[in-house]
Amino acid sequence: MMKTLDERASNLREKNSAISNALEGLITDGPQGRDWRVESYDISNTGSSEIVASMVVYGGDKPLKSAYRRFQIKDVSGHPDDYASMREVLRRRLQRAVDGDEKFLPLPDVFLIDGGEVHAKTALEVTRAFGLDIPIFGMVKDDRHRTRALVTPEGLEIGIQANQAVFALIGQIQEETHRFAITYNRESHRKNALHSALDDIPGVGPKRREALRKHFGSIKAIRAATEEELAAVVGPAAAAGAYRHLHEKDTPVIAGESAKQDG
Repeated sequence: MMKTLDERASNLREKNSAISNALEGLITDGPQGRDWRVESYDISNTGSSEIVASMVVYGGDKPLKSAYRRFQIKDVSGHPDDYASMREVLRRRLQRAVDGDEKFLPLPDVFLIDGGEVHAKTALEVTRAFGLDIPIFGMVKDDRHRTRALVTPEGLEIGIQANQAVFALIGQIQEETHRFAITYNRESHRKNALHSALDDIPGVGPKRREALRKHFGSIKAIRAATEEELAAVVGPAAAAGAYRHLHEKDTPVIAGESAKQDG
């Protein structure tokens, strides 16, 4: 019995080593004289809102930043669902390719998914629905949030720490994918917060809101602006309403008086 277990463990180590070496070859030796195209995905959210995803692309061991894409999740609401979000992102990405959108071509040689076996399996379901056979690996992280292994949709975990070339590159890709997702999430959060703060200002419609956003960049900067500075962007009447709306809570209330006066 012990011998059988030892043999299985040895076979698994040999298989992992072979796959790891193959991944190193994938990185350094592209097919038909070109670099392999690797696409990596991550989901980022702020609670149940602002769920976004990043698509980072590498050609061999170099990032192809012009090919990076960002996604605002549309079909997931109520509470975050990484699997449903990943399913939506890959479906949209592949559909764009099927539709001939050059921004999503060519298809990758490998998919890397931030997450474990279930994430990889979710990605496999989508690629199969499109009739594609593209290798997919989940990136399994350690306690320090570094990728320590890859995992197939079938649950085979592939150790990569012994192969420094693979370990370093996969770690770099995972960090870049996470950074890109987090950056987009923060941008989305700031934009939504700014949009909400400007929504109810009397006399300030969509065009003027956009003008304020572009000129000042943040709600803090808009609040700090004088009425004259606002007027230079949206005109005197709208500026007066905007300034009053943004500073109405700053007006002191004298003891014994109501903030709202009748007649």
